[in-house]
Parts: sequence; structure tokens; C-alpha cells
Amino acid sequence: MKIDVITLFPPLVESVLAYGVVTRAKDRSLILQTWNPREFAKNRSQTVDDKSYGGGPGMVMKYQPLYDCLQAIKAQNQGQIIYLSPQGRLLNQKKIIDWSTQDSLILLSGRYEGIDERLIENCVDEEWSLGDYVISGGELAAMVVIDAIARLLPQVLGNEDSASQDSFMNGLLDYPHYTRPDVTNGVKVPSVLLEGNHANIERWRIKQALGRTWLRRPELLDQLELSKAEQQLLDEFIAEFNKQECD
Repeated sequence: MKIDVITLFPPLVESVLAYGVVTRAKDRSLILQTWNPREFAKNRSQTVDDKSYGGGPGMVMKYQPLYDCLQAIKAQNQGQIIYLSPQGRLLNQKKIIDWSTQDSLILLSGRYEGIDERLIENCVDEEWSLGDYVISGGELAAMVVIDAIARLLPQVLGNEDSASQDSFMNGLLDYPHYTRPDVTNGVKVPSVLLEGNHANIERWRIKQALGRTWLRRPELLDQLELSKAEQQLLDEFIAEFNKQECD
């Protein structure tokens, strides 16, 4: 997969290649290229920003350097142009999965107060946000997207089942995980995980995933159609939770 990133700070984005799953993805199937819009600016100072029409604090990234940069990328990459900004739709795992199946993608990292709206209207295919907060630029968002995609690419994770069992892959939060020793600081690992009955373990894990989602992200359940068995497990979790709260 080819990912092109437009950024004023190429070394920052490229640093994501040095660690973890993205390194393995780079060695196997991920090609990452960064593009600095300053190289497409028309003046000697390589100016890429200017004051906002109508006044106000901060600067706005100019249309021309970004447009020319995009045209250069488009000559070799026909992927969707994704603008990462607080004004975008909230990014989710479903969209990451969709992107991971594509051959190429172009990520546009904004800075300052944002980019000229005319570029968004004329060139951008989709606008996405990591969450309802503001960071200094789109580079960190681009790095998050790259990492999230990389772990879904073939032969990147050590265990091919790892990605399929991540949070949000089935619309739920992940179930709790434990490791040795059996008892730590007086707290025991749930006995079902020690008994070796894989059917009971699977049932427990589904129940915990449903319950954790109900506790922490109940809005996610509204987007799912639970099976009769899943609804029964969720009802069991809620009853047990309410009983524990009363005791």
C-alpha cells in the first residue's frame, strides 16, 4: 500500500516508520512518502501561509502550494485525498479497515488555523477527525492513521488473529486481559481463564466485551444488532453488575 502525506514537517511523520508494527509494514507492504508544500511555493521565502480574510488570530495555509503539491502527487497516486482536521467526521475502525484495503491514500496534514476552504471544496475527498479536541497540526493524526492501517496489512502482526480481536473490530470494546502470576497484590485472575474450557472462556470474553462497552461506551451498542445469545450475556452482565453495586 502507498500512503503519501503532505506535511510541513516530513521528519516528524517519517519517524513513525522507526517503531513497532509500522516498521514491519514498511519492510513488507507499506510505502510511505512525504511531501512538503514549501517546495511548491512560488516565492523565494517559500511562503505557505497568510493572514485570514476577515481578520482574527493565526494564519491560514495558502491554496496554491497545497494545490500544486497535490497535482504532483496525483501524477503517481490516484488515491483518495483525506484531510485530517477537527472539523471532520469522527474517525472509526470501520473507516480504517476500508482504507487498509485500498492500494493508495493521500493524507493532508493541516497547520495553523487550517487550510484555505477552497482547497477542501475542490480537492479533498473526505475530512476526518481523531476526536473532539485540537492538536497543533495534522501530522500526529496522520501518524495515528498510518499505524492503525499498518496493523491491518497482511503479515505485519506476529499473530494474524491479533487485529481481528482488537477493540472495535466487531463494534465492541475489547475484553479484559490477564497474564502470570495467577495472583497479584491479592487479586486473582478470573477462574474461568484458568480452567482450560475454551467454550466457557469464549463465552466469558464475549460477555465482558459486551459489558465493558455498556459501561464505558453505551452509544456503540446502539449501532449493533445483538443476537439473542449476545443480548442474554449482556443482560447477565448488567444483573451481576447491579447486584455488586448493591452489595
